[in-house]
Amino acid sequence: MRTIFNNFCQITLLCFHFKINHLPYKIIFNVNDFAMANTDNFIDKRRFIIRLGKALHKFGTPAYRLEAHLTNVSESLGLFGSFVITPTSLTFVLSQDHENQDYNHILRVAPGDLDLGSLARADELVDELTSGQRTLAEAIERLDDIANKPNPYGRFLTFLAFGASSGAFAMLMQTSWNDVFWSTLLGMVVCLFTFWAERSKRVTDMLEPISALTSAVLASAIALVDPSINIPLVILSSIIAFIPGLALTLALSELAARNLMSGTARIMDALMILFKIYFGSVLGIALGKMLWGEVAFIEPSHTPEWTVWAAVTTLSISLVILFKCRKKDAPWGIISGYVAFGASIIGAEYLGVALGAFVGAFALGIYSNIFSRIMNLPSSVVKLLGLVVLVPGSKVYIGLNHAVSGQTILNATDIGSQAFLIFMSLIAGLIFANVALPSRKTL
Repeated sequence: MRTIFNNFCQITLLCFHFKINHLPYKIIFNVNDFAMANTDNFIDKRRFIIRLGKALHKFGTPAYRLEAHLTNVSESLGLFGSFVITPTSLTFVLSQDHENQDYNHILRVAPGDLDLGSLARADELVDELTSGQRTLAEAIERLDDIANKPNPYGRFLTFLAFGASSGAFAMLMQTSWNDVFWSTLLGMVVCLFTFWAERSKRVTDMLEPISALTSAVLASAIALVDPSINIPLVILSSIIAFIPGLALTLALSELAARNLMSGTARIMDALMILFKIYFGSVLGIALGKMLWGEVAFIEPSHTPEWTVWAAVTTLSISLVILFKCRKKDAPWGIISGYVAFGASIIGAEYLGVALGAFVGAFALGIYSNIFSRIMNLPSSVVKLLGLVVLVPGSKVYIGLNHAVSGQTILNATDIGSQAFLIFMSLIAGLIFANVALPSRKTL
């Protein structure tokens, strides 16, 4: 009986093997092949997530938004991810289940600069990947193209935007036309240092103080020809692109979101930039006095009231270029400057200047979230453009100058407390706006 049973089993296996090998599509039962395919898929997913995190950090995304976004992307790809983001380091923990930590990745990075156009492109790429329009291999290749994309506006427009933003800030301070003119020229000089810094590591390390020092020396020399210029204000306007008002606002936003490590690091970085700028300015003014001597200041006539709106327009257009916003998103970004500034002016009439910033930030937050819902893009694309019009980084600089030297750049009182209240009002306004009308995007 045993022999008959063994023969029957052998015949059955032969028949099964014959049928399988003569099917139109051969079926191979190999557990190792399935494991290998699953491992390859995990490698591609983690490679994409890591490159996405590095790219978004390079584009200036705040830590709490980047961590939330990477978590959502990981979930959409079927992975479990945990992330710790700071301005100078990235930590990734990725796995295929909750229990096993299959892959850890830590790297040191430099603080990113705002690139709103690349930020929008990266967000669209994630949507294309999750909707099945692109494969992982295509998404990784496209992400590399986005990260290495050159400045869409070129050097000449960037050069003009630096000068225009400096002149617009001086006009926003309602100073004289002379100050506006010289601020624009010195802003262009500062832009030349930024171009130089792209080619020289040594210039990069001393970019802020050397720019402030050069502006101060040149402003002191200009006073010999035009004694009506307000030297401290012209210096501040020429280096306004380096004043870390937006960085301080983002740092406080991170602290409000309980991202303590990144928020603290960003605040200290912003304060050190502010100190370097102020030291360069003080040293430049001292050198200017030693070289050219002091000139008696002649009080000029101030710009009319309507120039404030011209300044907002010029500043918004300049920021579109400096932040590399895409051309199709540029009109939305320019409008955000009007929304933020107009709402803050209305709020200031009833609540005061400091709390008027709350109204401006709330209106800006609602507007940017509406933009996000309509265009299916991150609200940051327009929010950051409007926020620059509101941030009080210049008032922090003025307060620092008054605390150290006892001199006032503008006729204003309680600069320090006012700047602090404006910072808090901005954070509160953005938080209230996200509660009233949440954005559908994490970026």
